[in-house]
Amino acid sequence: MLHHFLVRGALLLSAIKLLVAMETCPATGMPGMPGIPGLPGRDGRDGEKGQKGDPGQMRNGDIGFEKGSKGEPGLTGYPGKRGGSGESGEPGIPGPAGPPGEPGEAGTVGVQQKAAFSVARGTNEYPDKGSIIRFTSVITNINNDYNTTTGRFRCRIPGMYYFVFHASLNERLCVLLKLDNTLLTSFCDHRRIRKQVTSGGLAVHLEKDQEVWLETKDYRGMMGAQSAYSIFSGFLLHHR
Repeated sequence: MLHHFLVRGALLLSAIKLLVAMETCPATGMPGMPGIPGLPGRDGRDGEKGQKGDPGQMRNGDIGFEKGSKGEPGLTGYPGKRGGSGESGEPGIPGPAGPPGEPGEAGTVGVQQKAAFSVARGTNEYPDKGSIIRFTSVITNINNDYNTTTGRFRCRIPGMYYFVFHASLNERLCVLLKLDNTLLTSFCDHRRIRKQVTSGGLAVHLEKDQEVWLETKDYRGMMGAQSAYSIFSGFLLHHR
């Protein structure tokens, strides 16, 4: 559009110059009418693309501060408080049955769950006063848990046991049932009736290696003849 105006201006200037010349030079002929302006020319070709410039730096006061290098990670924070328990989920589908286990050693479980003894007084002499009563004639003694030398039963299988004695008397008798030198109970018969029988029993919970025994007190008229045995027994009710 600008090019078109420039062309028209040049033509107008040429016409003015001709008019001036006609006035100064009357002998010349009259100039012809100006020609029709030509069509606008085509735009020139695009120039070559320039080189890429360097990136500008961000400055304080412009868009923001200049970007620094990446910092190191910060320290781990303290763990937060434990949240409340969520609602219980639905039970899952039962899994498949596992493979059969290896067979155990024969008789192992049965031996561990058995503990029992029953022993008799093997002499007709009265036991010593204030001493452990020894029963030396064995009737039953699994794994020798009752020691006929010391007169003590040693626990091999922790659990609940029941101990009981039956005594044939010629004189008055008092016996103490003890657990590791702790008195559990006493049984006394002070009647002066000759040839009588007395008994007593107690359930006791034992830990492994604890010991139980019978002990005399003031009166010790316990017989041990074959015709009138005095017997001490104990057995495991159930293991722990």
